[in-house]
Amino acid sequence: MSKIHQLLEQYGESHQNSINKLIHWLCVPAIMFSLLGLVSLIPFPFESTGMFSNWATVLLVVALFYYLRLSFPMFSGFVSIGLGLLWGIHQVNSTSGLLPGFLFASVFIVAWIGQFIGHKVEGKKPSFFQDLQFLLIGPAWLLHFIFEKLGIRYGK
Repeated sequence: MSKIHQLLEQYGESHQNSINKLIHWLCVPAIMFSLLGLVSLIPFPFESTGMFSNWATVLLVVALFYYLRLSFPMFSGFVSIGLGLLWGIHQVNSTSGLLPGFLFASVFIVAWIGQFIGHKVEGKKPSFFQDLQFLLIGPAWLLHFIFEKLGIRYGK
């Protein structure tokens, strides 16, 4: 069994309840968006107004290397997802005032509360309590369902 399949199977063990799964479909993308959004607000050493010149892009590239080590199809899927997230973050950050920070922080907090409610319903602790890499496996776990539906092979 490939490493990606092992990790997805381990992650799936604590995500069997349909309510918890639904919560994850809503909250994992929200956490990804809001986390990258919050990180994008940290001052960057290079002055630029483009959507790629920020710490969110740096964090995303690091995550992409992790996915590349696991599976090229997962990496490819997350390149597309990452570009969409960066575009959305750029749109939010184009507004003035405190709105972007408040929005990203609010979504982040509410989404994590949702995640913990889902795990309370499930009756199992979140996987990342066991191993922090499961913070990156959560999004891959959702993407693997899409890949399976589309008939895309994602394992080595």
